Amino acid sequence: MPVINRIAEFHDEIAAWRQDLHAHPEILYEVVRTAGMVEQKLREFGVDQIVTGLGQTGVVGIINGRSNTSGRTIGLRADMDALPVTEKTGKLYASTIAGKMHACGHDGHTAMLLGAAKYLAETRNFDGQVAVIFQPAEEGGAGGKAMLNDGLLEKFAIDEFYGLHNWPGMPAGHFGIRPGGIMAATDRFYIDITGQGGHAARPQTTIDPIIVAANMIVGLQSIVSRNVDPLQSAVLSVTMVEAGEADNVISRTAKITGTVRTLDLAVQDLIEQRLGDFVPQFARSFGAEASVRYARGYPVTVNAPAQTDFAAEVAREVVGSDRVDDDTPPSMGGEDFSFMLQERPGAYIFLGNGDSAELHTETYDFNDDVIPVGVTYWVRLAERALPLG
Repeated sequence: MPVINRIAEFHDEIAAWRQDLHAHPEILYEVVRTAGMVEQKLREFGVDQIVTGLGQTGVVGIINGRSNTSGRTIGLRADMDALPVTEKTGKLYASTIAGKMHACGHDGHTAMLLGAAKYLAETRNFDGQVAVIFQPAEEGGAGGKAMLNDGLLEKFAIDEFYGLHNWPGMPAGHFGIRPGGIMAATDRFYIDITGQGGHAARPQTTIDPIIVAANMIVGLQSIVSRNVDPLQSAVLSVTMVEAGEADNVISRTAKITGTVRTLDLAVQDLIEQRLGDFVPQFARSFGAEASVRYARGYPVTVNAPAQTDFAAEVAREVVGSDRVDDDTPPSMGGEDFSFMLQERPGAYIFLGNGDSAELHTETYDFNDDVIPVGVTYWVRLAERALPLG
């Protein structure tokens, strides 16, 4: 089943929305203009109920089907926020706001879900309700959790959640999905090392925390390589090291900061435990002291098996079996759609963005050519999940 003709007809209109959003990026919860545009469009489409301010700046629209004998509601979610990145694409619709850019394609996600809302409000070929969810602060602000905390489930009785993200490097218009963990948990660790400072010319009178830190960074890698099952996935990366203020002084303290990415709760627990055991003992072997604080971030994004099979089936209907990978490799990036999937079953799918720049880079741009495929996927998913009569 190819792209829906009616959706192809307003491809250019949706692309214009997307490019307008791209030119006016907003970050985290500050998506005031974006949320206002979403609300305005939903009203123009005749969406039955619109709620704003959920999770500070989130917007939810409820579209009623021709009937509601099923009593079911499915949630389709798009993220709205941009990143604190200076754009260097040179596009005519490039960011007009210094230091802010849609470097992850959330402008495309928002525009495609708006296109789906327009079509669904016109046709209403389903039984039940569709909740179109426009979320702020995916990029590190846990906007999905904020919307849940503000009563997303209680207000709209959502039975299943579905999400979509564009994917550079995957052929344009192809889909990738898998059951289980598809995006990683995103944890952080903070290590404080205390030694004994002194003159750089007399290191024998000191306990050098920089030496401790340098050796500890190497040792930390053994937590994954020698504790985690090789058939499991885990990443431990040191990303910041801070110590010292002068070139002739050995500092008293040093700090190590990093991230841990896992796809399995047991592996996540193991790494947190091993960090807690390893860090102070390792420091003591140098005569220093050290403590570690482990902060859990976004959980693993876990696709439910039944909903994953269903989403893959819908994708195959839209683009053909040869363009859907239902065992796509997971990503060690994070996604706060994970909070919604902790509350209700659902599925998160990748939509190929083609041979574009990588996400979160200054030259990335969403591929407008994939808009009709993404919108058709949303529409068919809603109609198939809530079939008429």
